[in-house]
Amino acid sequence: MSEKYYKFGIIGYPLGHSLSSVMHQAALKALDLDGEYNALETEPEDLVDRIKMLKRENYFGFNVTIPHKVPISLFLSKVDEYANLAGSVNTVKILEDKTLEGFNTDIYGFIEPIKNLDLKDKKAAILGTGGAARGVVVGLKSLGVSQIDFYTRNIVDSHAAIEGFRKKFPEIKINLVQNEFLNTISMYSIVVNTTPLGMKGKYADVSPLSEKIVKTLPYDGLIYDIVYNPIKTELIKYAEKNGKKYIGGLDMLVYQGARAFEIWTGKAPNPDKMRIAALEKLLDC
Repeated sequence: MSEKYYKFGIIGYPLGHSLSSVMHQAALKALDLDGEYNALETEPEDLVDRIKMLKRENYFGFNVTIPHKVPISLFLSKVDEYANLAGSVNTVKILEDKTLEGFNTDIYGFIEPIKNLDLKDKKAAILGTGGAARGVVVGLKSLGVSQIDFYTRNIVDSHAAIEGFRKKFPEIKINLVQNEFLNTISMYSIVVNTTPLGMKGKYADVSPLSEKIVKTLPYDGLIYDIVYNPIKTELIKYAEKNGKKYIGGLDMLVYQGARAFEIWTGKAPNPDKMRIAALEKLLDC
Protein backbone atom coordinates (compact mmCIF):
# COMPACT_ATOMS: atom_id res chain seq x y z
CA MET A 1 0.00 0.00 0.00
CA SER A 2 1.05 3.63 -0.44
CA GLU A 3 2.93 5.68 2.13
CA LYS A 4 0.66 8.67 1.58
CA TYR A 5 -2.95 8.79 2.70
CA TYR A 6 -5.02 10.65 0.10
CA LYS A 7 -8.05 12.57 1.31
CA PHE A 8 -10.47 14.04 -1.23
CA GLY A 9 -14.07 15.20 -1.09
CA ILE A 10 -16.88 17.02 -2.82
CA ILE A 11 -18.64 20.13 -1.51
CA GLY A 12 -22.08 21.29 -2.58
CA TYR A 13 -25.67 21.59 -1.45
CA PRO A 14 -27.63 19.45 -1.75
CA LEU A 15 -25.37 16.58 -2.79
CA GLY A 16 -27.96 13.84 -3.19
CA HIS A 17 -26.59 10.61 -4.67
CA SER A 18 -23.11 11.67 -5.81
CA LEU A 19 -21.20 9.05 -7.81
CA SER A 20 -17.87 10.76 -7.18
CA SER A 21 -17.07 8.79 -4.05
CA VAL A 22 -17.38 5.34 -5.64
CA MET A 23 -15.44 6.47 -8.74
CA HIS A 24 -12.52 7.84 -6.75
CA GLN A 25 -12.45 4.89 -4.34
CA ALA A 26 -12.19 2.63 -7.39
CA ALA A 27 -9.35 4.76 -8.78
CA LEU A 28 -7.47 4.57 -5.46
CA LYS A 29 -7.93 0.81 -5.22
CA ALA A 30 -6.76 0.19 -8.81
CA LEU A 31 -3.53 2.10 -8.10
CA ASP A 32 -3.11 0.45 -4.67
CA LEU A 33 -3.29 3.81 -2.90
CA ASP A 34 -4.64 4.44 0.59
CA GLY A 35 -7.27 7.13 0.84
CA GLU A 36 -10.86 8.26 1.09
CA TYR A 37 -13.33 10.46 -0.76
CA ASN A 38 -16.07 12.11 1.28
CA ALA A 39 -19.33 13.80 0.32
CA LEU A 40 -19.37 17.01 2.38
CA GLU A 41 -22.72 18.74 2.14
CA THR A 42 -21.98 22.46 2.46
CA GLU A 43 -24.55 25.24 2.53
CA PRO A 44 -23.49 28.63 1.11
CA GLU A 45 -23.12 30.26 4.53
CA ASP A 46 -20.78 27.45 5.62
CA LEU A 47 -18.35 27.69 2.69
CA VAL A 48 -15.61 29.57 4.59
CA ASP A 49 -15.68 27.13 7.51
CA ARG A 50 -15.66 24.16 5.14
CA ILE A 51 -12.55 25.39 3.34
CA LYS A 52 -10.79 25.92 6.68
CA MET A 53 -11.70 22.35 7.67
CA LEU A 54 -10.40 20.90 4.39
CA LYS A 55 -7.06 22.65 4.90
CA ARG A 56 -6.87 21.72 8.58
CA GLU A 57 -7.61 18.05 7.96
CA ASN A 58 -4.97 17.78 5.22
CA TYR A 59 -7.17 17.12 2.22
CA PHE A 60 -5.27 16.92 -1.08
CA GLY A 61 -8.17 18.47 -2.94
CA PHE A 62 -11.88 18.55 -3.48
CA ASN A 63 -14.58 18.76 -6.13
CA VAL A 64 -17.03 21.64 -6.18
CA THR A 65 -20.63 21.50 -7.31
CA ILE A 66 -23.77 23.65 -7.11
CA PRO A 67 -23.98 26.29 -5.63
CA HIS A 68 -20.24 26.87 -5.07
CA LYS A 69 -18.72 26.67 -8.59
CA VAL A 70 -18.53 30.45 -8.98
CA PRO A 71 -18.09 31.73 -5.38
CA ILE A 72 -15.20 29.31 -4.75
CA SER A 73 -13.04 31.54 -6.98
CA LEU A 74 -12.82 34.08 -4.14
CA PHE A 75 -10.58 31.66 -2.23
CA LEU A 76 -8.21 30.63 -5.04
CA SER A 77 -4.67 31.84 -5.64
CA LYS A 78 -4.77 30.78 -9.31
CA VAL A 79 -7.01 29.03 -11.85
CA ASP A 80 -6.36 27.08 -15.04
CA GLU A 81 -7.34 28.31 -18.50
CA TYR A 82 -10.56 26.29 -18.67
CA ALA A 83 -11.77 27.64 -15.31
CA ASN A 84 -10.91 31.16 -16.41
CA LEU A 85 -12.79 30.83 -19.70
CA ALA A 86 -15.84 29.16 -18.15
CA GLY A 87 -15.92 31.43 -15.11
CA SER A 88 -16.50 28.42 -12.88
CA VAL A 89 -14.44 25.87 -10.96
CA ASN A 90 -15.29 22.25 -10.19
CA THR A 91 -11.94 20.96 -8.90
CA VAL A 92 -9.60 22.46 -6.31
CA LYS A 93 -6.09 21.31 -5.38
CA ILE A 94 -4.78 22.17 -1.92
CA LEU A 95 -1.06 22.90 -2.21
CA GLU A 96 1.53 22.23 0.50
CA ASP A 97 1.42 25.85 1.65
CA LYS A 98 -2.39 25.49 1.95
CA THR A 99 -3.12 27.84 -0.94
CA LEU A 100 -5.82 26.72 -3.36
CA GLU A 101 -5.56 26.18 -7.10
CA GLY A 102 -8.74 25.94 -9.19
CA PHE A 103 -9.51 23.88 -12.29
CA ASN A 104 -12.47 23.16 -14.52
CA THR A 105 -12.27 19.46 -15.35
CA ASP A 106 -15.89 19.43 -16.57
CA ILE A 107 -14.63 20.88 -19.86
CA TYR A 108 -11.96 18.20 -20.15
CA GLY A 109 -14.63 15.60 -19.36
CA PHE A 110 -16.94 17.02 -22.01
CA ILE A 111 -14.26 17.11 -24.71
CA GLU A 112 -12.59 13.74 -24.10
CA PRO A 113 -15.35 11.49 -25.61
CA ILE A 114 -15.57 13.71 -28.75
CA LYS A 115 -11.96 14.86 -29.16
CA ASN A 116 -11.64 12.98 -32.47
CA LEU A 117 -14.90 14.38 -33.88
CA ASP A 118 -14.36 16.87 -36.70
CA LEU A 119 -16.26 19.96 -35.58
CA LYS A 120 -14.07 22.58 -37.24
CA ASP A 121 -16.24 25.31 -38.80
CA LYS A 122 -19.39 23.29 -38.00
CA LYS A 123 -22.65 24.39 -36.38
CA ALA A 124 -23.64 23.29 -32.89
CA ALA A 125 -26.80 23.59 -30.79
CA ILE A 126 -26.91 23.83 -27.01
CA LEU A 127 -30.17 23.20 -25.20
CA GLY A 128 -30.26 25.44 -22.11
CA THR A 129 -28.22 28.44 -21.02
CA GLY A 130 -27.57 27.63 -17.34
CA GLY A 131 -24.35 26.88 -15.49
CA ALA A 132 -23.70 23.59 -17.29
CA ALA A 133 -23.75 25.39 -20.65
CA ARG A 134 -20.65 27.44 -19.69
CA GLY A 135 -18.23 24.54 -19.91
CA VAL A 136 -19.88 23.15 -23.04
CA VAL A 137 -19.34 26.44 -24.88
CA VAL A 138 -15.64 26.43 -23.97
CA GLY A 139 -15.35 22.80 -25.09
CA LEU A 140 -17.05 23.40 -28.43
CA LYS A 141 -14.94 26.51 -28.98
CA SER A 142 -11.74 24.50 -28.45
CA LEU A 143 -12.97 21.98 -31.06
CA GLY A 144 -13.39 24.75 -33.62
CA VAL A 145 -17.14 25.22 -34.12
CA SER A 146 -18.07 28.37 -36.03
CA GLN A 147 -21.64 28.80 -34.78
CA ILE A 148 -23.55 27.91 -31.62
CA ASP A 149 -27.33 28.27 -31.41
CA PHE A 150 -28.70 28.30 -27.87
CA TYR A 151 -32.28 27.18 -27.29
CA THR A 152 -34.06 28.34 -24.17
CA ARG A 153 -37.50 28.55 -22.58
CA ASN A 154 -36.91 32.12 -21.45
CA ILE A 155 -35.11 34.57 -23.75
CA VAL A 156 -35.11 37.38 -21.18
CA ASP A 157 -33.49 35.30 -18.42
CA SER A 158 -30.89 33.93 -20.86
CA HIS A 159 -29.88 37.25 -22.41
CA ALA A 160 -27.10 38.13 -19.92
CA ALA A 161 -25.44 34.71 -20.25
CA ILE A 162 -25.49 34.92 -24.04
CA GLU A 163 -24.01 38.43 -24.08
CA GLY A 164 -21.24 37.12 -21.85
CA PHE A 165 -20.48 34.31 -24.32
CA ARG A 166 -20.47 36.74 -27.26
CA LYS A 167 -17.92 38.98 -25.54
CA LYS A 168 -15.70 36.06 -24.55
CA PHE A 169 -15.85 34.27 -27.91
CA PRO A 170 -16.24 36.92 -30.65
CA GLU A 171 -14.97 34.47 -33.28
CA ILE A 172 -18.06 32.28 -32.84
CA LYS A 173 -21.46 33.30 -34.17
CA ILE A 174 -23.80 32.91 -31.19
CA ASN A 175 -27.59 32.97 -31.55
CA LEU A 176 -30.32 32.78 -28.91
CA VAL A 177 -33.59 31.14 -29.95
CA GLN A 178 -36.87 30.44 -28.17
CA ASN A 179 -37.58 26.69 -27.80
CA GLU A 180 -40.87 27.05 -29.70
CA PHE A 181 -38.93 27.82 -32.88
CA LEU A 182 -36.93 24.59 -32.75
CA ASN A 183 -38.44 22.17 -35.26
CA THR A 184 -35.37 20.70 -36.95
CA ILE A 185 -31.75 19.92 -36.05
CA SER A 186 -30.76 19.05 -39.61
CA MET A 187 -28.16 21.85 -39.74
CA TYR A 188 -26.16 20.76 -36.69
CA SER A 189 -23.13 18.48 -36.35
CA ILE A 190 -23.66 18.23 -32.59
CA VAL A 191 -26.61 18.93 -30.28
CA VAL A 192 -25.86 19.11 -26.55
CA ASN A 193 -28.47 18.92 -23.80
CA THR A 194 -27.39 20.93 -20.74
CA THR A 195 -30.88 21.10 -19.18
CA PRO A 196 -32.05 18.76 -16.38
CA LEU A 197 -34.75 17.31 -18.66
CA GLY A 198 -34.41 13.53 -18.61
CA MET A 199 -32.73 13.43 -15.20
CA LYS A 200 -33.89 10.83 -12.68
CA GLY A 201 -36.68 12.31 -10.56
CA LYS A 202 -39.43 14.66 -11.68
CA TYR A 203 -37.89 15.12 -15.17
CA ALA A 204 -37.15 11.42 -15.81
CA ASP A 205 -39.73 10.83 -18.54
CA VAL A 206 -39.15 14.14 -20.32
CA SER A 207 -36.98 14.80 -23.38
CA PRO A 208 -35.82 18.29 -24.37
CA LEU A 209 -36.42 17.26 -28.00
CA SER A 210 -39.33 15.34 -29.49
CA GLU A 211 -38.62 12.14 -31.38
CA LYS A 212 -39.79 13.88 -34.54
CA ILE A 213 -37.04 16.50 -34.14
CA VAL A 214 -34.37 13.92 -33.23
CA LYS A 215 -35.13 12.16 -36.53
CA THR A 216 -33.95 15.27 -38.41
CA LEU A 217 -30.35 14.99 -37.09
CA PRO A 218 -27.96 14.43 -40.04
CA TYR A 219 -26.48 10.93 -40.45
CA ASP A 220 -23.07 12.15 -39.24
CA GLY A 221 -24.50 14.32 -36.44
CA LEU A 222 -24.25 13.57 -32.72
CA ILE A 223 -26.64 13.90 -29.78
CA TYR A 224 -24.73 14.55 -26.53
CA ASP A 225 -26.77 14.46 -23.33
CA ILE A 226 -24.76 15.48 -20.26
CA VAL A 227 -27.38 13.94 -17.94
CA TYR A 228 -25.91 10.68 -16.56
CA ASN A 229 -28.71 9.35 -14.35
CA PRO A 230 -30.46 7.42 -15.82
CA ILE A 231 -27.78 5.99 -18.10
CA LYS A 232 -30.20 6.23 -21.04
CA THR A 233 -32.37 9.33 -20.92
CA GLU A 234 -35.48 9.74 -23.06
CA LEU A 235 -33.40 11.82 -25.48
CA ILE A 236 -30.78 9.06 -25.80
CA LYS A 237 -33.55 6.48 -26.30
CA TYR A 238 -34.95 8.54 -29.20
CA ALA A 239 -31.47 8.78 -30.75
CA GLU A 240 -30.83 5.06 -30.36
CA LYS A 241 -34.25 4.08 -31.73
CA ASN A 242 -33.68 6.19 -34.85
CA GLY A 243 -30.11 5.08 -35.55
CA LYS A 244 -28.49 8.38 -34.52
CA LYS A 245 -25.07 8.65 -32.90
CA TYR A 246 -25.17 9.61 -29.24
CA ILE A 247 -23.10 10.03 -26.09
CA GLY A 248 -24.56 9.96 -22.59
CA GLY A 249 -23.37 11.95 -19.60
CA LEU A 250 -21.57 9.11 -17.83
CA ASP A 251 -18.49 9.45 -20.05
CA MET A 252 -18.20 13.15 -19.20
CA LEU A 253 -18.60 12.41 -15.49
CA VAL A 254 -15.92 9.72 -15.54
CA TYR A 255 -13.38 11.73 -17.53
CA GLN A 256 -13.79 14.87 -15.42
CA GLY A 257 -13.29 12.72 -12.34
CA ALA A 258 -10.22 11.02 -13.80
CA ARG A 259 -8.68 14.40 -14.61
CA ALA A 260 -9.37 15.66 -11.06
CA PHE A 261 -7.76 12.53 -9.59
CA GLU A 262 -4.64 13.09 -11.70
CA ILE A 263 -4.45 16.75 -10.61
CA TRP A 264 -4.60 15.76 -6.94
CA THR A 265 -2.26 12.76 -7.00
CA GLY A 266 -0.04 13.20 -10.06
CA LYS A 267 -1.06 9.67 -11.04
CA ALA A 268 -3.23 8.69 -14.03
CA PRO A 269 -6.20 6.56 -12.92
CA ASN A 270 -7.98 3.88 -14.92
CA PRO A 271 -11.17 5.49 -16.34
CA ASP A 272 -12.67 2.07 -17.09
CA LYS A 273 -12.48 1.07 -13.41
CA MET A 274 -14.10 4.38 -12.47
CA ARG A 275 -16.86 3.87 -15.06
CA ILE A 276 -17.65 0.35 -13.83
CA ALA A 277 -17.91 1.61 -10.23
CA ALA A 278 -20.23 4.43 -11.31
CA LEU A 279 -22.38 2.06 -13.38
CA GLU A 280 -22.74 -0.36 -10.47
CA LYS A 281 -23.81 2.48 -8.19
CA LEU A 282 -26.32 3.78 -10.76
CA LEU A 283 -27.83 0.33 -11.18
CA ASP A 284 -28.21 0.02 -7.38
CA CYS A 285 -30.01 3.37 -7.07
